[in-house]
Amino acid sequence: MTDPVVLETHLPGLPLRRGKVRDIYDLGDHLLLVSTDRISAFDWVLPTGIPDKGRVLTQIAAYWFATLEVPHHLVSIDIDWISPYLPKDTDRSVLAGRSSLVRKTEVVPIECVVRGHLAGSGWKEYRESGTVCGLQLPASLTECAQLPEPIFTPATKAETGHDENISFDRAAELVGAEVAEQLRARSLEVFKRGAQYAEKRGIIIADTKFEWGRVGDELILIDEVLTPDSSRFWPADQYQPGRSQPSFDKQFVRDWLLGTTWDKNSPPPALPDDIVARTRQKYVEAFERLTGRKFGA
Repeated sequence: MTDPVVLETHLPGLPLRRGKVRDIYDLGDHLLLVSTDRISAFDWVLPTGIPDKGRVLTQIAAYWFATLEVPHHLVSIDIDWISPYLPKDTDRSVLAGRSSLVRKTEVVPIECVVRGHLAGSGWKEYRESGTVCGLQLPASLTECAQLPEPIFTPATKAETGHDENISFDRAAELVGAEVAEQLRARSLEVFKRGAQYAEKRGIIIADTKFEWGRVGDELILIDEVLTPDSSRFWPADQYQPGRSQPSFDKQFVRDWLLGTTWDKNSPPPALPDDIVARTRQKYVEAFERLTGRKFGA
């Protein structure tokens, strides 16, 4: 049994910014991040949502924040804890399980991408030049091969469209050399710890992107962390380098869209019920493998 699909939330009187898949409310010293069931592909938000997607991602991120032992922005995902911050008569049932009360920070303006395997845009660049984001890699690597060591490949943050890969030197120009060094070291450390933890539970985290924010002089982990929306999750028991991998994310959605006549320049079509159901199942499976808990229990 799945909950109703939540595509938008409305909390009167609170400043709101809608991202592709999240609604972000300004509570003064805190933010309320509401993960909706919206899903995006090829830089479009699709007209069909995935039931429970927002709840799965919220709870995966909360699990990691509790597990990784790294300073972070999350205060609580407990709706009883969050309720005093909300307008009276708020429909708590819409927000429960998909809402995160977080500390407000000064967001560091780069995406901290870490790659442990050769996939996506990294694989494309490697085939052309033997590099990923300008970093020289060993010759003769195959698609989805594990890299000798994870690499840090920062990107600029884009409000719309794709983030743009940048060099480490460019990242240092944007945030300062000392902060860039800290971001690289801490992102690599968190990735390695998370990837080792996930692999014991049958999931390969091929790559991910972290976001960091400042509270005073302290850098803390913000946004979502190591979810199927911010990372490539592959089932370890099906991993085979030299080809694309099955995944725990919205690959069913991408594959279906690529098989249609949609031109990626006009509003996308609605998703069929079977694609919606299979995509939901993959998100739920990722949660259950990682946490060892039944989703919704």
